[in-house]
Amino acid sequence: MSSGLQRRRVTSSNNSSSTIAAGSIPNSGLSSVSPGPASPDPSNYHSESFASENGHRIAFDPRDLQDGDERSKQPRLTLMEEVLLMGLKDKQGYLSFWNDNISYALRGCIVLELAFRGRISMQRDPARRRLPLCDRLIEVIDERLTGEVLLDEALKLMKGSEKMSVAAWIDLMSGETWNLMKIGYQLKQVRERLAKGLVDKGILRTEKRNFLLFDMATHPVSDTGAKDEIRRRAINILTSKTVVLNASSLVPEDVPFQYLRTVAMVCAAYAANVLENSLSNLSHDARDRAFGRVDELLGDYSQWPFASKPGGSGSIGINLAQEISDELNANKDKELQIEVVAAALSVFTRLDSIL
Repeated sequence: MSSGLQRRRVTSSNNSSSTIAAGSIPNSGLSSVSPGPASPDPSNYHSESFASENGHRIAFDPRDLQDGDERSKQPRLTLMEEVLLMGLKDKQGYLSFWNDNISYALRGCIVLELAFRGRISMQRDPARRRLPLCDRLIEVIDERLTGEVLLDEALKLMKGSEKMSVAAWIDLMSGETWNLMKIGYQLKQVRERLAKGLVDKGILRTEKRNFLLFDMATHPVSDTGAKDEIRRRAINILTSKTVVLNASSLVPEDVPFQYLRTVAMVCAAYAANVLENSLSNLSHDARDRAFGRVDELLGDYSQWPFASKPGGSGSIGINLAQEISDELNANKDKELQIEVVAAALSVFTRLDSIL
């Protein structure tokens, strides 16, 4: 436990208090306690009283409360987890063996998620506009950990490295490099680690499955409601005349950029070749229109500023551009972060499945 967290015993007979190490058990029979290490500067923490039978007061770090408040405004699942979940076979618990794009798309989702969470942004340099969007340099603007292992690992890599572009980071985290000096930037076993994270969140479960010559851990869907909600969001944004994204157990009401996040999720699923799994219940014609719509979204939101105009095109999502415009207007100080989102989507347009 951090040395900054300490427990204080407060006596009822006077106002003096003795500091003891967190986790130790106070002895009510002792009249005095040997002094411990010097207390931290009171300005660095607050004290909060909790009702208990021994009347203790607890010192806590206010940063813990700030981090908890931030987590409460984030979706329950990351973009990587949503895309992986869309690709998993519900009962078998594994991805298609012929899917070559999902690993690369998941690394792109890591960049997207870090941008949405305000950890990275484009480097503030007017000269960057001379470069293609995906080749503009990004930088870490907030070093705080997110609590998501993969995101924090990528954040540490970016913080400790020279500034590189969105495309370069996605390539390096995917292992797509001939530079042996940068092979250590590759994030390994991303799919398996994401699946285990979903097991911890109660969405998946772990089973063993025999594949002729070997046994493999599989992760069938345990909480079908979570996956169904992701499917509904994808279908809503690709087929509805008016897109309405209601708050749910997965996405709280005050999540920043709720509409843009959903667009990014759908585009990432398309790039990862797993979107069709969510559209399987649609008719053939409706599915074709949905794929046409995601093509439009990817084209509109893979450039900066976004190309989509209020009113939309055709009869699908006529309010979507306005909703996203309202989100941007409410977060004008985060334009450099959203530019990273556009850059990551522009990288997706170069994948073979889309070309």
